[in-house]
Amino acid sequence: MNTNSFQLRHIGPRSNEQETMLKAIGVESLDQLIYETIPDDIRLGNELSLAPAMSEYEYLNHINQLGAKNKVFKSYIGLGYHEAILPSVIQRNILENPGWYTAYTPYQAEIAQGRLEALLNYQTMVCDLTGMELANASLLDEGTAAAEAMALLFDVRERAKKKAGANKFFISEEILPQTLSVLQTRAIPIGIELVVGDHTKFDFADDFFGAILQYPGKHGQVFDYSDFVTKANEKEIKVAVAADILSLAVLKAPGEFGVDVVVGTTQRFGIPLGYGGPHAGYFATKDAYKRSIPGRIIGVTKDTDGGRALRMALQTREQHIKRERATSNICTAQVLLAVMAGMYAVYHGKNGIEFIANKVHTATTTLAASLNRLGFINKNTSYFDTLLIEVEAAILRPIAESKGINFNYVDKNHVSISLNETVDLNEINAIVDCFEQAFNIKDIIVTEFVSEDVIPQNVKRNTSFLDNEVFNTYHSETEMMRYIKKLERKDLALNHSMISLGSCTMKLNAASEMLPLSNPQWGNIHPFVPLHQAEGYQTVLKNLEHQLNVVTGFAATSLQPNSGAQGEFAGLMVIRAYHEANGDSHRNICLIPASAHGTNPASAVMAGMKVVVTKTDDKGNIDVADLREKAEKHKDNLAALMVTYPSTHGVYEKAIKEITQIIHDNGGQVYMDGANMNAQVGLTNPATIGADVCHLNLHKTFAIPHGGGGPGVGPICVAPQLVPFLPTNPVVSTGGENAVTAISAAPWGSALACLISYGYITMLGADGLTNATKYAILNANYMKERLQGHFKTLYTGEMGRAAHEMILDCRAFKENGIEVVDIAKRLMDYGFHAPTVSFPVAGTIMVEPTESESLAELDRFCDALISIRKEIDAATKDDTNNVLKNAPHTQEMLTSDEWTLPYTRKQAAFPLEYIADNKFWPSVRRVDDAYGDRNLVCSCNPIEDYMEAEA
Repeated sequence: MNTNSFQLRHIGPRSNEQETMLKAIGVESLDQLIYETIPDDIRLGNELSLAPAMSEYEYLNHINQLGAKNKVFKSYIGLGYHEAILPSVIQRNILENPGWYTAYTPYQAEIAQGRLEALLNYQTMVCDLTGMELANASLLDEGTAAAEAMALLFDVRERAKKKAGANKFFISEEILPQTLSVLQTRAIPIGIELVVGDHTKFDFADDFFGAILQYPGKHGQVFDYSDFVTKANEKEIKVAVAADILSLAVLKAPGEFGVDVVVGTTQRFGIPLGYGGPHAGYFATKDAYKRSIPGRIIGVTKDTDGGRALRMALQTREQHIKRERATSNICTAQVLLAVMAGMYAVYHGKNGIEFIANKVHTATTTLAASLNRLGFINKNTSYFDTLLIEVEAAILRPIAESKGINFNYVDKNHVSISLNETVDLNEINAIVDCFEQAFNIKDIIVTEFVSEDVIPQNVKRNTSFLDNEVFNTYHSETEMMRYIKKLERKDLALNHSMISLGSCTMKLNAASEMLPLSNPQWGNIHPFVPLHQAEGYQTVLKNLEHQLNVVTGFAATSLQPNSGAQGEFAGLMVIRAYHEANGDSHRNICLIPASAHGTNPASAVMAGMKVVVTKTDDKGNIDVADLREKAEKHKDNLAALMVTYPSTHGVYEKAIKEITQIIHDNGGQVYMDGANMNAQVGLTNPATIGADVCHLNLHKTFAIPHGGGGPGVGPICVAPQLVPFLPTNPVVSTGGENAVTAISAAPWGSALACLISYGYITMLGADGLTNATKYAILNANYMKERLQGHFKTLYTGEMGRAAHEMILDCRAFKENGIEVVDIAKRLMDYGFHAPTVSFPVAGTIMVEPTESESLAELDRFCDALISIRKEIDAATKDDTNNVLKNAPHTQEMLTSDEWTLPYTRKQAAFPLEYIADNKFWPSVRRVDDAYGDRNLVCSCNPIEDYMEAEA
């Protein structure tokens, strides 16, 4: 056995097991299976042109050497990014713990109660600090959260505003520059006119529907917005505020001003800078807007026994349901980062957060007093953590950088300095020393903190926060460690068993890919540092872009989109810009197959396109005749086709090249959704099938962990004609010569997470990547054959093969009174997370084993499904008191003194022998979704306060 081979560790089945699997499938070789699965005319003729695979040892040396090329300065740049201290107990037990980072989105609530509680803590923290009634479980970053706020306010305009066509949105000139750029990107396609100006001179005209303010302002000034908000409310202009989360411990909560939405980032609650991400954006609003709030909300409900349970609330708001009627395409949150930020608040509590905020503020007043003694003027009359100093920047900058210090150089006569929780007297003296040396001033030594009252009384916080018990209990490391472990035990993650989610590719997230994330050489880099300070990052990001170009066959890549849905939007915006550059701005029709992901139509509408749905045939393939008819009908206005390949039905459609040619013949561009890229890498690619742009889910195909629902990364790769339009950033220029404005806040999106995919590709190499695809197909087809006769595979290719995933039809089981959700819940008793339920076809499950799962694990899962099928056959419509309808079964049930169910305890909890060896216990019984939506509770208040009186 070659112990240097990462491929050997990543791919599950052993070489000696391959023959058993191929025999079960009925083929002589793996190559024969691939031939029978993938149309020959789209197969690649050559191996991927990538560097030879590194061993794990070689890679870790390589990535550490690159990390050493990053210059970790003390960065006081601010602009929404601050160095933060990640408590070691959170780093070790969450960030570095596969029990937290390999979990899936908590759609199956009964085996996700730990994550759900952690997110409820996060929501409570956000509501408390912002003074708002409702918060979601995180968004992607501050810039995209602000864009979602604008879209929500546009959607909930008062009736008179809608009737009058009010479409202007005011943006304070104090807004962060990257936020302004993201707002511009989102506003233009949906017909919102942006007006940037001085909020003190705003005229509150009737044609405005909304406004956004920055609190504190981008260079640190704290404004009292109460009069602005009062006047806006009188004119039915809705107001959003982008607020620094730490400042809200000492500043008046925006909710007290009467605003409608508060957004921001929770990065400074213990999350590494990571060259821009991933960080959890926050979004808080009024209860009145609960049906319009984007993203996921965690809510309190009850289970079958009436006990308290948590779940994702109001799921019908999601874009998968609303499709082209959705106002947001948000699919991925930043759950892992939100959990960490929430735990930061749990660990420190109210008193700890106040201490940190006051420490930062006192350090800032101390620095202001020190610089004033040297003769430098601070332009900010009221501030929290940022000074705006009049100074000759060209003289100061080289001295500061020679001392390893970064400031924000606003213009030639001004510099802003944003302090953070790591700053003490040593750091203050180092900053003061820069000014002294630059301007040859006699040295002073700062020996004590100076506390000045620079925050006016009317903007000081006077309301309490974080009073709930959870924020006042776990302040010793022992207690915190045990609390984190208690929650972890309630969650089923990939470190326990296979999570065979179709379309979600839950594969191994290797330890060697993850280790660099804890290295401060990668974690402590501000996204707006000069490029020469981020040489290691620039090498990795450029190498990763090249690797993705090779894999897709395309010419260039943008890593900026920080989720798959953001990648969809970015790809369509690039197509839109391409048409506009060609004088074809009228092209706005987007063809989308009926089988497409729900984010596709939502993204198209966000990009200003009109969705035309095309049919699928009886075999689940795109109806080529219908597609041709609609493409020709709309040829003068055709902008794009959005297509997933292999299809969402788990089939390599033979007509794909004909389909893409039809679109090109009628003037459109082809956008390929990369959700199923795990079935393409090394065998075919988007360029070969005729696509022009694709997004890639690095959190699927390229091994970034799902983290319980994020982080995700969704870069776009493009053909040559689209390269000029790749997105830029207003602070650090990226993208093409005719770039669209920013898609996300940071220049390279979630750069820290990109290290994981770089490691995955670098350690697998061309041969390993290709074999990963082959084994994903092998594993899926092996399972298909093992389940034959028990479950019908809904769609297959022309030779009867599945791609890397398959849809199992469970609709016939209704005759036995069994719904697909019953199968999902029963799988928990067998120790498995359910596959994807009722997508893309209602009443089905979509199974994707990935290449990482061993033959033994595949067999265990198949044994579980076959056993469940026998239970289905024994069920009847008339008798609903059966093992499926009562699933899942908790430990409390099994250990109760009474057992009145018509089957044994063993049948309930240990239906197969293997389960006893590694039993996972769901912590609650089946949750009541409807009750949770009728009685929406999304913070940590005691459930007794909200429960309806029982009849």
